[in-house]
Amino acid sequence: MNVITALETQLRNILALGGPVVALLILISVLTLALILYKIWQFRISGVGRHKRLGQAMVAWDKGDWATAQTRLEDSKSYLVPVVRMAFAADRPEAIDRVDAETEDRFARLERGLSTLDTVAQLAPLLGLFGTVLGMIEAFQKLQAAGNSVDPSLLAGGIWVALLTTAAGLAVAMPTSLILSWFEARMRRERVFANRAIRTVLAPGHGMAQTDDVGTALHHGA
Repeated sequence: MNVITALETQLRNILALGGPVVALLILISVLTLALILYKIWQFRISGVGRHKRLGQAMVAWDKGDWATAQTRLEDSKSYLVPVVRMAFAADRPEAIDRVDAETEDRFARLERGLSTLDTVAQLAPLLGLFGTVLGMIEAFQKLQAAGNSVDPSLLAGGIWVALLTTAAGLAVAMPTSLILSWFEARMRRERVFANRAIRTVLAPGHGMAQTDDVGTALHHGA
């Protein structure tokens, strides 16, 4: 209980020093943390980065082992299973376009919210700077009101309080930017894997090998 009381007191002191800008940054940081935790949970339940069974299905399909490919596909928990299953059954150009569209739809769901993190990463330092400018204006107004009896500590105190908002803005922006980069890197890897998986289904290696054999036979007049 004493710890909670101490935290509340410290929070009140910070808000009193930084004013409404710091209060806004604290609110933004809480909402940003909630969004980050949600995205981590979403990535986890969707199986992002966990495509072992699906990769095995692709290898089997590439070799022409349809039964094993279907079995491995059904064992996979990846969010890409429905689109790969659709690719297995694709027999028309229109169906291939539908597979691509469904894949992009799943990517869009996973990427939802990342633009918000990007906005926070860019806006938080600007909010902090805005608070610093307001604080500096207030400090110089007090300095002007003091007239000839200027106390250097008054100016120094006003400046460090003003700079507090810039520090708060950077404290919100830097981790948000790092986590956003991590999310975006994972999504880039997901796109590469999904593209390779779908193209493997649509143009399996064993089919290419058979085509090459036929071409070689025709070339030699067999």
